[in-house]
Amino acid sequence: MAKVTVSLDAQLVVEVMVLSGVGNPQDAVELVVRDYIERGHRTEARAATRDEALREVDIKPREDG
Repeated sequence: MAKVTVSLDAQLVVEVMVLSGVGNPQDAVELVVRDYIERGHRTEARAATRDEALREVDIKPREDG
């Protein structure tokens, strides 16, 4: 996998290290980025499931009582 070098504010990196409990700055930032991406995928999956359920309701014919 290709690597990218990014410069970040030291305070930001230290805070990420403390919050993630990881002692290596590179690993801590990578962990946070991977978690962010994973949360995005879970959110997309939930939204797709909800949209699919709404489509199924719209497709069903109404029962006039």
